[in-house]
Amino acid sequence: MTTTPSALKTSSLVLPTQVADGIWKKTVDGSVLARLAKRRPQKFGEVKQMTLTGTPRAELVGEGENKGPSEIGFGDKTVVPRKLQVTVRVTDEVRWADADYKLGVWDEIEDANAKALARALDLIGIHKINPLTGNVATTISEGVIDCDNTVTLAGGKYDEALESAIGLVLANGYAPDGIALDPMYSYSIAMMRDNDNRKLYPEMGFGQGEVSFNGLKGLTGTTVSGKPEIAAASNLLAIAGYWDAFRWGVQREIRAELIEYGDPDGLGDLKRKNQVAIRSEIVYGVGIMDLDAFALGDGAGIGDAGIGQVDVEEPADESDVRA
Repeated sequence: MTTTPSALKTSSLVLPTQVADGIWKKTVDGSVLARLAKRRPQKFGEVKQMTLTGTPRAELVGEGENKGPSEIGFGDKTVVPRKLQVTVRVTDEVRWADADYKLGVWDEIEDANAKALARALDLIGIHKINPLTGNVATTISEGVIDCDNTVTLAGGKYDEALESAIGLVLANGYAPDGIALDPMYSYSIAMMRDNDNRKLYPEMGFGQGEVSFNGLKGLTGTTVSGKPEIAAASNLLAIAGYWDAFRWGVQREIRAELIEYGDPDGLGDLKRKNQVAIRSEIVYGVGIMDLDAFALGDGAGIGDAGIGQVDVEEPADESDVRA
C-alpha cells in the first residue's frame, strides 16, 4: 500500500544543547553505470548516436591486380532524455531549528537528493523503473535488464557463473571491460575458499566498492538488483559488459532549489501549511547501443538465504586445488 509522503517536522529531530558536526546516516551507494560507463556531453533533447554496423576489411592486392570494394555500414541509436526530480517538504520550524542549532539539515537534504538522482540513473538505465514507485515505467522502452544473454548464478559456484557471463559477452564479439555486482553476491565470491581455507579471490576484498575479478574491474552497488526501490524483485545480481555500449550524459541539472510559495507537489499550499520545499532535478540522456554487449547473472535460483552462504566442494585430488 502506497502512503502519501509528509513534511519533515521538528519532532523527527534531536535538538541537543551540544551538537557534533554532521548527521549520521546509513551510507547509500550511488550509480554503478556512472562509474563503469563514460559520461558524454549532451545537448538537451533526443540525440542520434551514429553506430557502425559493417566493418570494412583490408584486401591483399597482388602486383598489377585490381582493387576490390570493401563494404561499410552505418546505423543510429537514439539517446533519449529522462527527467527526474526529488521534492522534499519541511516545516518552517525545521528551518528555524536548523539555523539555531546548526544541525546541517539543509545540506543533508541536498546531499540525499543528489544521491537519489545518482541512483536513478541505474534504476532507469538497468531496470526501467520509476524510482519513486518502484514500478516499471511505460515510457522507457529499453534497459539493460532486457538483455537476452543470461546465466543462472548457481549456489556455491558463484565464480563459475560469473565467468560464464563474461564468456557470453566475448562470444558476441565484445571485450568486456567491467562487471557490476550486487554487494552480497560480490561478498559471496570474496568469501570462497579452497580446501586449505585459502581465499580463492583475495582481490575481491569483502565485496564492497571497487573490486577486481581475475583482473577485470568490478563495482558493487545495490542498484544492480534495484533494492530497495524496485517493487518486484528482479533477481539480477551481476552484469558483465562492454560498458561503452551504454551511453549517458547530463543534459540539464537543476541543483537544490528552495520553493516557498505555491503547491509544487500536490500536497497543498506551502504558506498555508507553514512549509517550504526543496527540489532537485536532472535530465539524463540515456541510450544502449547494443544489448549484446552485456550479459546478466540471474540469481532467481539462489534466494536471499543462499547469498553469503558459500559451500566449497572438496577437490578430487591435490592437483585440483586452486593455488
